[in-house]
Amino acid sequence: MIRSNPCIAFLYRSVAFLLFLLAATCLPSAASEGSFQRTLQVTGPVNLDLNTGSGSVNVRTGSSSEVQVTGHIKVTNWFGGDADERVKRIEANPPVQQNGNDIRIGHIEETQLLRNISISYDLVVPAETQLHSHTGSGSQNVEGIRREVEIESGSGSLKISDIGDAVRAETGSGEIIVERVKGNVRTKTGSGSIHATDIAGGFEGHTGSGHITLEQTASGSVRADTGSGGMELRGVHGSLDAQAGSGTITAEGNPTGSWMVHSGSGTIRLKLASDAAFDLDAHTSSGSISVSQPVTVQGSMGRRELRGKVHGGGVPVEVETGSGNIEIQ
Repeated sequence: MIRSNPCIAFLYRSVAFLLFLLAATCLPSAASEGSFQRTLQVTGPVNLDLNTGSGSVNVRTGSSSEVQVTGHIKVTNWFGGDADERVKRIEANPPVQQNGNDIRIGHIEETQLLRNISISYDLVVPAETQLHSHTGSGSQNVEGIRREVEIESGSGSLKISDIGDAVRAETGSGEIIVERVKGNVRTKTGSGSIHATDIAGGFEGHTGSGHITLEQTASGSVRADTGSGGMELRGVHGSLDAQAGSGTITAEGNPTGSWMVHSGSGTIRLKLASDAAFDLDAHTSSGSISVSQPVTVQGSMGRRELRGKVHGGGVPVEVETGSGNIEIQ
């Protein structure tokens, strides 16, 4: 019987550990980083187009006569090969192009430069900037712009605030927050909640899975749908189309246009203006219906179905849930 020598075993382990440390020091560091800065002079409104495959984007407003660009480069993989060299190449020749007031950032034709590399951007722009920003993966934060904003992300949260024109925001996965917008808002996320407050215009919100909240401060049509999750809609002044695969829907406002509110499974609560005139068509497969205002019944009336006119009738209000109560105030 052969017995192992403890001293030899310890020696083998020590040599293996030293070889591991030596190999690790020869690999590019996961924390390899670089950066660049550019200041571009502009006169008048700016059109800005930004693109990054991986990285975050932050945009805020500053001087009306210049655009400040700061790029943060980072190697994202231990096995980046020549990643450090490519970082230096990007630093030496940043992807920033200007043609008058038209500015393009992050558009790199030589895509191999970006293998295992992310570039995040911090921008300071004039308030009179029209922005289109896209990232394959990364969060985005935009504030203070007076002109139209379009932002997209394959995966990442989006936050947009204090915008003076229309907003379109879309992400494959992540939360969307929109605050204080003086224009129409369109939002879409594959998975994540949507929160919109102080919206002075129409609103569209779509999520595959997540909660939707809206506070509307000016008239405009509203359309909201979620595959799974409830919604709270306040201050709606116009038409409404709200649909939830499952979840409670609460909507408050004045139906100056048609309202259609459907939930596959969940309670529906409507709080309408006290003088609202509308034609009501309410139905629940499993639940009850309650209406606090006087209704002139037309057609059928029962525990689970009610059709009639409120205040003499007016725009159609259609409410339906597969499983849950309907409450109308």
